[in-house]
Amino acid sequence: MSALSLKEIELSEDEFSEISDIVYKHCGINLHSGKKELVRARLAKRLRCNNFRSFSDYMQYVLNDETGKEFSVLIDSLSTNLTSFFRESQHFEFLEKNFLPGLLERKRKEKNFKIRAWSAGCSSGEEAYSIAIALLEAIEGERQWDVKILATDISTRILETAMNGCYDDTRIKPVSEELRKKYLTREASKTGDKYKVNQKLKDVIVFKYLNLMKDWPIMGPLDFIFCRNVMIYFDKQTQQTLINRYTDLLDRDGLLFTGHSESLTGIEHKLKYVQATIYKKI
Repeated sequence: MSALSLKEIELSEDEFSEISDIVYKHCGINLHSGKKELVRARLAKRLRCNNFRSFSDYMQYVLNDETGKEFSVLIDSLSTNLTSFFRESQHFEFLEKNFLPGLLERKRKEKNFKIRAWSAGCSSGEEAYSIAIALLEAIEGERQWDVKILATDISTRILETAMNGCYDDTRIKPVSEELRKKYLTREASKTGDKYKVNQKLKDVIVFKYLNLMKDWPIMGPLDFIFCRNVMIYFDKQTQQTLINRYTDLLDRDGLLFTGHSESLTGIEHKLKYVQATIYKKI
């Protein structure tokens, strides 16, 4: 029997409901009806690759795979991982100009030289490396500081890219020439120039797999959390739970950064609005 083309593989309403229910139950991602064609297009490639005749056959295989590898592939396929260095630059401007100077001054007075941050939903790593650059620039020359950034994602595939830390020039365009020389190494390749992050950035970041719907093996308090363009996948109830958990982990006056298309409207929380998509723990 010949393999079906991608266009021939149909996704029924029942199959879409099954996939949506399983994905929501496992990781809180809300695949509403408007996502049906996206689900069909992305998973059809897995069906064709493994010669499945229907989405029902594929999902039966996913659920029977005791290793969990195919479920990880499923989530990887449905996740969107588009990012770049210093994306949504207003967040980094606020971090560098408005938040870090006061934070460092307070911690110096307290003789507390730890800085802890979390990039939740770090994707391919550019956000975490951008945070690392901002922090290392802020404490430049002061060796007493202990800086650690936790960077987590549900996609094991994209975490491998993040840990490798090698990017094409389109991803690093927002990085100034001065910062490129300090933190990136240019490498020529057959497909064009690549930029590898230096070890000094890798040394302050810990990349880990994390499903936000499960337990968080994270010790607070954290000085700030970036959770940008992650909550758009969740319904309000799940967002409410996440915001409360983030707040519990933040230190006094700690900040939460959300994505430009995300809002805390309709969510009960103990955060103070600072400016669009930036909130402070009360």
